[in-house]
Amino acid sequence: MVIHQFSTAVSRGLSLARFAQFHIQRLLFSLILGTAALLFVLYTPARAAQVQIQPISPQLGDTISVVVQTSSTQDVAPTVTSGQRTYPTFAIAPNRYRAFVPTTPLDPPGNLNIQVSGEPPQTFTLSLRNRDFPTQSIWLSGDSASLGTDYEFDRVDAFKRLVTPEKYWNGAFQRPNQGEITTIYGVRRYYNGEFAQDYFHRGVDYAGPTGDPIVAPAAGRIALIGRVEDGFELHGNTIGIDHGQGVLSIMLHLSRIDVKEGDFVQPGQRIGAVGATGAVTGAHLHWGLYVHGQCVDPVPWRNSGFE
Repeated sequence: MVIHQFSTAVSRGLSLARFAQFHIQRLLFSLILGTAALLFVLYTPARAAQVQIQPISPQLGDTISVVVQTSSTQDVAPTVTSGQRTYPTFAIAPNRYRAFVPTTPLDPPGNLNIQVSGEPPQTFTLSLRNRDFPTQSIWLSGDSASLGTDYEFDRVDAFKRLVTPEKYWNGAFQRPNQGEITTIYGVRRYYNGEFAQDYFHRGVDYAGPTGDPIVAPAAGRIALIGRVEDGFELHGNTIGIDHGQGVLSIMLHLSRIDVKEGDFVQPGQRIGAVGATGAVTGAHLHWGLYVHGQCVDPVPWRNSGFE
């Protein structure tokens, strides 16, 4: 091919030097174009991850679900950050990850920024709505106010820090007891006439007679058993269930415990009975739901759940 081009060039009066110069320029031009194309592939940013946030208009106490769909070439799990805390993401499908961001009545309402890592990183601003929580006035005797042992606080704190990679629950959570709800989530309180600034009712109370059955609201592993005789003065007889991925249930004031640590329970399975142990004014079940150590409102988890 080159010999044919050379013969044609000579027939048109081009010198050998001119012909060589022409082909060298074409070769250099081709190399430059090829290098530019390679650099474009290497330095072009990947397509931004697709992010779904639910609910889009959260209120205090809601759990915020952040689902991130990454490109097929990304082999590193994304990170989700809000405020000063980074929340773990867990794979829920190929190249699809989810993180939970908890909110509580102690958070300031207003703009809430959520950052998702990636190329490029993305920031989403939600409007965290305020919410009116009822207030109660509680009067405690000196003995009641001093209930609680270091042993029970240490055990409960360690339980609330659990973040198991596996997801055990499936679908909406069940009601753990059929009794009447007497105290809802988030109630603020005055103790002996003084407002408890950093307090809110961390759960839902179900009134019922002693011995009324308590069931697991969702599948999970029994990760905490606490008994009055072992020092659970404030919480009373206690069961903690690890539902996986930082989602935990804690049941307080039980009269009996029908499971042991390490057991795996199914939704609706009986785990104990209503009682009046610990710091109580009457028989009831206290159910608290925690996400990454923060107590969230269980109602959205019961109404629709998070898959």
